[in-house]
Amino acid sequence: MQGASSILMIVAMLAIFYFLMIVPENKRKKKAEEMRNSLKKGERITTIGGLTGKIVQVNDSTVVFETSEDRVRIEIQKWGIQSTESSEQAAAAQQSMGLFGKKKAEEAPAETEKQDSAPKNEEKKDFDPEIK
Repeated sequence: MQGASSILMIVAMLAIFYFLMIVPENKRKKKAEEMRNSLKKGERITTIGGLTGKIVQVNDSTVVFETSEDRVRIEIQKWGIQSTESSEQAAAAQQSMGLFGKKKAEEAPAETEKQDSAPKNEEKKDFDPEIK
């Protein structure tokens, strides 16, 4: 009786492990694969290395994208794409960033005034004053 309950407990733990770890990971991989297979020209992408740009060409296993206005083109494997953003979403994001950017620009002078009021006579202290 004791052995059957311990085997049942191990099976229950394996089932919990499967549903908490493996199933969500498989769903995430499937969603990422669908995203990579549905790439279109004009979408903005972010690579796993942190590069961002706009797609200019989609091939079977690679994507060519421009990183900036100076038309630097980079070809990467599809598996290297972390996320996408359509051009409509990018335009909306830039508009909202523009609004926030103006607010931050207005706040910046107030911060510099606070820094200017600090005493300027302070000397920079070394980490260890005994070492020279």
